[in-house]
Amino acid sequence: MDSWIWINTCVSWRIFDRRNVANRNLEELRWLLILGKARCAMAVKEHVEAVLNVGLRVPSIMLLEVLYRWDVSSFFQKIQRSSMNNNPLFQYKYLALYLHYVGYILSLVLLTLPRQRLVQLYLYVLTALLLFAGHQISRDYVRGELESGYEGPLYLVPLSVNRFTTALICQLVVCTLCSCVMQTKRIWLFSAHLLPLVARLCLVPLETIVFVNRFAMIFTGLEVIYFLASNLLVPFNLAKTAYRELAQVVEVYGLLALGMSLWNQLVLPVLFMCFWLVLFALQIYTYFSTRDQPTSRERLLFLFLTSIAECCCTPYSLLGLVFTVSFVALGVLTLCKFYLQGYRAFMNDNTMHRGMTEGITLLILAVQTGLIELQVIHRAFLLSIILFIVVASILQSMLEIADPIVLALGASRDKSLWKHFRAVSLCLFLLVFPAYMSYMICQFFHMDFWLLIIISSSILTSLQVLGTLLIYVLFMVEELRKVPMENMDDVIYCVNGTYRMLEFVVALCVVAYGVCETVFGEWTVMGSTIVLVHSYYNVWLRAQLGWQSFLLRRDAVNKIKSLPTASEQQLQQHNDICSICYQDMTSAVITPCNHFFHAGCLKKWLYVQEACPLCHSQLKSSTQRESGMDVPPQPDATIQEAQPEAPLPASTSDEVESGEEGEVKANTSAETELPLSSSTC
Repeated sequence: MDSWIWINTCVSWRIFDRRNVANRNLEELRWLLILGKARCAMAVKEHVEAVLNVGLRVPSIMLLEVLYRWDVSSFFQKIQRSSMNNNPLFQYKYLALYLHYVGYILSLVLLTLPRQRLVQLYLYVLTALLLFAGHQISRDYVRGELESGYEGPLYLVPLSVNRFTTALICQLVVCTLCSCVMQTKRIWLFSAHLLPLVARLCLVPLETIVFVNRFAMIFTGLEVIYFLASNLLVPFNLAKTAYRELAQVVEVYGLLALGMSLWNQLVLPVLFMCFWLVLFALQIYTYFSTRDQPTSRERLLFLFLTSIAECCCTPYSLLGLVFTVSFVALGVLTLCKFYLQGYRAFMNDNTMHRGMTEGITLLILAVQTGLIELQVIHRAFLLSIILFIVVASILQSMLEIADPIVLALGASRDKSLWKHFRAVSLCLFLLVFPAYMSYMICQFFHMDFWLLIIISSSILTSLQVLGTLLIYVLFMVEELRKVPMENMDDVIYCVNGTYRMLEFVVALCVVAYGVCETVFGEWTVMGSTIVLVHSYYNVWLRAQLGWQSFLLRRDAVNKIKSLPTASEQQLQQHNDICSICYQDMTSAVITPCNHFFHAGCLKKWLYVQEACPLCHSQLKSSTQRESGMDVPPQPDATIQEAQPEAPLPASTSDEVESGEEGEVKANTSAETELPLSSSTC
């Protein structure tokens, strides 16, 4: 009986313990859910604040745009020719000019206000607009009553009842909204416009209702004036506080840190991009709202270019276009990375491909060509060429992203067909699209030197893609073969050399065309400077690098041919692996320092440097030795012992140790001069 009681007690305790564990798990899960909701709420709040920070500052840049486009002199000339010239308000021209500059200052102040103060300012403006709407509703109601001429009870005339009810509901909504926006319970402060309705309800004569309406308007105006007077020192206090904070930041961190802080707080790139997109959308809406007939495809392209030209006629809109192009380029390059590598592309993101190169290119070309000073048609045609250059730069950046990925896929043993399809399809796009762009721009413009330079960049991009695809095909063919190709490096060098030669020929043709146009056509200092710069960087430097590469490879081939080939007996006595590729040696060449290497491996090494991979002694060809050139002194034994030894695979370590003694005896003379042999390394 006692045993049964003990068993029941243990079971009950175990069940109780399990219930406690389950309750603890539920409590932890509940807290995790609460923390997750809090984090989500904080993230949403941060995103909303970021959107407000940008959206509330866009009107300030719009005001700067309007002030820049507004010609004050022509405005006053129109006023003088009109009947408003006798108005004394328009006699003070210089006062209006000063107000014009005050508008600039006000816009800059709105642009740099803190977000909390900016929200308060917009709430005050919204309250003023609501009060103005209440005044308009009251005035329309009084005008309707005067037109009807009925002064009797309202309930006797249905039209008067409807008019009164509509005005009352609208005024109550206005009062409620003003109270909510200003966060006050004193709703009577905003209910002055209800006085004409109350007077009409009390059967006050219509002439008196007009005076009541004027009194309500004056009372509301006095309230606004009192509010402005009570907050008159707020801008001064804000300016003083801002100046104090700026002085402290400049004193501690410097002007550069202040500029970076303002750049990050105002989010100027996103702000200018949103401003330009709003401007562009308004331009498109204005065009389609005034057109009834459908637009053809050519007309759409012209509309697109013309709208962009209309939206970059001021420095502010030009900056907006620059940042918009930068973000578009960033989006295209990000999509390119995602298409090639998926989410792995964002783990090790390259800081070079941020889209700023394209934006800076657009800004430099626009400033150099005086884009904002041209007429709309000329600006549209010039923008088409500038945008072509920007697109060519984006395609070149896409090639820089795709080239190492495509070559890595070709050299690896990755069997994923989807990865290979994505890489090859992107390369085919980069091969065809630049050529198509070049063909289209040649159809629209007459060929000259500048256009040839622009088109040559797209042609070079297509040539680079073609070389990348050929090397990728060679890698895939080598992977399908059972025996690797011995001369694979030479074949790849020939492919690279071929398309480098084609690039050189294209650059040479551009220079020849430019020289002919300079000699036989119109000579300009700018054109001659461009020809000289293009000749130096794209012709002379490329030719020099190509010739140096050719000489290095030819010298390496001559050195390999001058080295003796190891016999079967020497290979058996050596009994080692190649210290470069760590593979067994069925054939090898012997260096003057008595080290054994594969001929292909040593040739690849000599492409980089002219020294032995193990002892770093200089290797010379037979022609150099016959010419009597002095051989550099061999490295000292103590220096050689301090050099790191080349690691060997674990599978061959025993063989190296067993063959070390025989090799030392067979090469006694060589070991006295060079203490490190290939077996000991």
